[in-house]
Amino acid sequence: MNKRTVALVLGSGAARGWAHIGVIHELIEMGIKPDMIVGASVGSVVGGAFACGNLDRFEEWILSLGRVDIIRLLDAKMTGGGFLQGKSLMNAIEQRIGDPRIEDLEIPFACVSTELGTGREVWLREGSLLDACRASMAMPGMFAPSRSTGDRLLVDGGLVNPVPVSLARAMGGDIVIAVNLNGDLMGRHFFVHTIEDDDEDEEIEKQLMDLAEKDSSVATWAAKMKTGFGVRLDSYISSLRKKESPDPGLFDVIAGSIDIMQDRITRSRMAGEPPDIHITPRLSHIGLMDFDRAGECIEEGRAAVQYKKTEIEKLAMSF
Repeated sequence: MNKRTVALVLGSGAARGWAHIGVIHELIEMGIKPDMIVGASVGSVVGGAFACGNLDRFEEWILSLGRVDIIRLLDAKMTGGGFLQGKSLMNAIEQRIGDPRIEDLEIPFACVSTELGTGREVWLREGSLLDACRASMAMPGMFAPSRSTGDRLLVDGGLVNPVPVSLARAMGGDIVIAVNLNGDLMGRHFFVHTIEDDDEDEEIEKQLMDLAEKDSSVATWAAKMKTGFGVRLDSYISSLRKKESPDPGLFDVIAGSIDIMQDRITRSRMAGEPPDIHITPRLSHIGLMDFDRAGECIEEGRAAVQYKKTEIEKLAMSF
């Protein structure tokens, strides 16, 4: 009897995507190593890091990120279909995981993107790993679209298939373990921020404002934000803080709208394409731009796998 192929599907979810790292670690510690990886948006980045054998190095980096580091990675440009170009971020990712060709990876890998002109779902299964990840994570309004070799404009795969179980099945996945990052978000996005250390927040804000005066790249970014959107740097900084606010900001509205869309699409698609194991980390307290909270996300990923431990072990007997 041939061994059944285990596919791990990593869904979209911006900063919440760091939970995928905890899921992978916990599954491997349970003796389940995926035979293939499929991802959407941030899931493609974490999945790509694992598929090329550099997940530990990638994890070490994201655990070191603070809010000042995040600002440094944001390269604003008010042309090209998004106010973040993504070049600085992708260069930083390349330093940690490299840029192999997808077809050369030891573990089969694929990710999903969306063709902007037609709305078609696009499966990326060959070529540059980084180019595929960049196309898969081009969140509308945030990152500029990616242009493929066929001159197609590609945007975030979460627009059409936030948890691409269908792609995993098409690649031959017999057992599909899917990670849905948006399972507990609805109705909670604007109201879950907790008050943390005020002194720490004020110190971080001061550092960021000082950077705008001393660091030309941050100053340029702030000027472009103000020119293109009428958004001051301190307004954006407030979206990175954890204090309560009665009104949502620009980034909260973008995040909340995408959460609604992805939740609806995920529910619909997974009803017709159910995975064998559905893992849903509890991440409603993690915001769109909370990339500095990797440690919390990773632990939530581990906890979500433990919650499904009995179900996973039962299924593992059929591998």
